[in-house]
Amino acid sequence: MDAAPMAQKPMAQKPARKARAGRLQRTESLVGWLFVAPMLLGISIFTLFPILIMLILNFADWDFVLGLEKFSWAGLENFEQLFDDRRFHKTWTNNMVYMFTVPVCMAISLLLAIVINKHVFLKDFFKVAYFMPYISSVVAVAVVWQVLFHPSKGPVNQFLRMIGISDPPRWIADPDWALLSVMMISIWISIGFNMIVYMAGLQAIPKDLYESAEIDGAGGWTKFRRITLPLVSPTTFFLLITGIIYTFKSFDLIAVLTMGGPAGSTSLMVWYMYETAFLNLKIGYASAIGTVLFISVLVITLVQWVGQQKWVNY
Repeated sequence: MDAAPMAQKPMAQKPARKARAGRLQRTESLVGWLFVAPMLLGISIFTLFPILIMLILNFADWDFVLGLEKFSWAGLENFEQLFDDRRFHKTWTNNMVYMFTVPVCMAISLLLAIVINKHVFLKDFFKVAYFMPYISSVVAVAVVWQVLFHPSKGPVNQFLRMIGISDPPRWIADPDWALLSVMMISIWISIGFNMIVYMAGLQAIPKDLYESAEIDGAGGWTKFRRITLPLVSPTTFFLLITGIIYTFKSFDLIAVLTMGGPAGSTSLMVWYMYETAFLNLKIGYASAIGTVLFISVLVITLVQWVGQQKWVNY
């Protein structure tokens, strides 16, 4: 007679267990959301909200010093003016030229990483020495290079005159040499970071592959081309993406060294956007420049992301 209630008791317990499991899962989800809420709030306030405001200001003509009373809609006038703006075309060209710092820096960094990783004692010392410019203040680095590149009294030109070059370049004071000078400084700053990342990638390559290649009679160039380059391609892809994005947001070096001069020869898109917004007080026009900058970085990143499937080996 007691068999039926005994059989019903486990069946009655199943909904209770499911209810407890559901409450536990909801509690865990709530705790998880509480943990990520500060990050989501920060991203919304400091990233998504400014992007939304920038998109709105693209179609406005506004001087923020005069307040919202002077806010007016301009339609597509900002973009029409942008594509007819010769100075914007100059800054775009400068940015495209400035991007060549990335492959040059990566090539030098890879060479240094291979040499230090295999053929140099005191590896830690050289890692720190090459990494110091990257962790140093950009302002301090720029001031040091201003002294080094001084047209008349700088150590660089004094050395060039000493070896027989009577009319050395004026470096950052010369419109023909200023952008190249800034590019050299940027490469010098970034080499340390790229080299450290490449060394991490090189140390992850199994040594058995090199030993097998040596047994088969492969030389140094063959091992580099067939083993090293393919296996560090994920590292190369990472450095390429981050390097190109860095070139589009380079501001501090330009602001301290040249302020976009001489004659706009070193003006990059970020500097021109800052100058337009906070010196000329054209917020709508500066927002249009920022939108073009954002789209440029997005398109270049997407192209590289699609291209990684052809030349990146994971």
